[in-house]
Formats: sequence, C-alpha cells, structure tokens
Amino acid sequence: MSIHCELLILILALTLDGQVHTGEIIGGWEAAAHSRPYMVLLEGHMPSGKTKHCGGFLLKEDFVMTAAHCMACSYTVLLGVHNFHKSNGIQRTSVVQTFPRKDYNETDLSNDIMLLKLSSKANFSTNVRPIALAGQGDGSLPKSCIISGWGRTDKDKHMSVILMEANVTISTECEKEKSYCTEGETGPGNGDSGGPLVCEDGKAYGVVSSGALNKYSYAKIPDYRSWIDLIMNQH
Repeated sequence: MSIHCELLILILALTLDGQVHTGEIIGGWEAAAHSRPYMVLLEGHMPSGKTKHCGGFLLKEDFVMTAAHCMACSYTVLLGVHNFHKSNGIQRTSVVQTFPRKDYNETDLSNDIMLLKLSSKANFSTNVRPIALAGQGDGSLPKSCIISGWGRTDKDKHMSVILMEANVTISTECEKEKSYCTEGETGPGNGDSGGPLVCEDGKAYGVVSSGALNKYSYAKIPDYRSWIDLIMNQH
C-alpha cells in the first residue's frame, strides 16, 4: 500500500465526514431484477482492510463511471448484480487505472466524477449492458429522473442486499455550477454514491455525489462530455 494512497484515503475520509446522507433510498422500491443492466457495484479496498461500497455504471465494455470521492486503493467491480448474495451470473473484474477529475475538490465535492478503466472487458448480455450519456445537445433541463443503488438501509449501516430505485425531480432552486440538485425526503443514501441519475430519455445525466438536509447533488455529465470522451478514446 503506497503512502500516497493512504494519505489520499485519509483526506477523503476526513472531508466526507457528515456530508453524505445516511439511510436508504427513501421513498424507493426494489428495482425489477436486471432492469438496469448498466448498474455496477464497486467494492473499494481501503488501507484499513475495510471495504467501502459505491455505485457506478457501465459506459463501454472496459469503462465505468463513478464519483471521485469513491477513490480507493484497489477495487472489485461487480457487473450484472441484482441481489449480491446470489453470485450466479455476476461478472467480477478489477480496475487497472483510475481517472478522477484533476479539479475535483474534496472540501465542497465539486467536479466529483471519475472514470475507471477495467482490467478485463465486460461480456455484454441481457444483464450487463452500457448506458448512453447525455451530451450538451440533449435539449432542455431534464426533470423526472430515477436513481438506483445498493446503499445503506438502516441505522446499523447495512447495505441493501437488492438493488433499490426511486424517482427524483431535478430542482433549479439548489443547483450549483456543473451539478444538478434534487430536494425532498427521497434521495440517495450512503453507499449510493457514484450511481447514475437517469432521466426521461434513458440517458445518464448525473453522477450521485452528496446529500445533506434533504438536498442531493449530482455531477452534471453534459458539462464533462468532452473530458469523458477524451479519456475513453485515449485509453
């Protein structure tokens, strides 16, 4: 374990304390099994030996998108998951290279977006497929969207065994630069970070970043499309 990696994880742990909403995807329900084949469950391996869970989503056979604050020293990437206690059909791989935004700010979680290059290519199937990303030319602001993940579901901080999802509505009242915002009791929980904000046209518009006081923030994918395309084309 490199000293750099240990310091990075320590900084992330300190800056994220108290910023990420804990609890289930409030107002959510169990997703239909494998109805979101782009969903990825990330197991981030930390210097302490503990495992940190985040969400992610498949962009192509060897690239996953997640949040920059989900940085870990190494990863196990699980594809094709619905109930993670049932391993049948789940594809497991690792990450060979990470691409967090260089302007990611650990303090305010701005530019909280990261690409992961997989060590082996995903085998596409009914249960494992990429999702299209929204671009700058996708028209007006989306409103009705869906979030999904395996985030924590109780005060004991246990992850949900099954994939949950919920409807959210994008608000212009709390938006920040390069981010979307949703408000209300329905929102992502701790462990849902890095999952996609999927809107009416079925494209991913945002990356789950943080939440507090019934306000939830998502990195705005259209504002990062040139960077995303550049990384994936060069690697």
